[in-house]
Amino acid sequence: MGSLSIWHWIVVIAVVLLLFGRGKISDLMGDVANGIKAFKKGMKEDEAEKPAEPVKTIDHNSTPAPTASRSDVGSKAV
Repeated sequence: MGSLSIWHWIVVIAVVLLLFGRGKISDLMGDVANGIKAFKKGMKEDEAEKPAEPVKTIDHNSTPAPTASRSDVGSKAV
């Protein structure tokens, strides 16, 4: 009951082929493959065009701003 037998899979595949047709499924897979190829080509072109940027650093030499002290921190009012 838990798993599908081979006959279940055959019926499912037959219904999918009847709904979409063999031509539509192959066209869809071709479109997906073309999209992946275009994406990879775009990534390669993007990396080739991007010049090396200098490393940015943050200076920690500035003095910290004074903070206000509170006398009630940590004490409980009873």
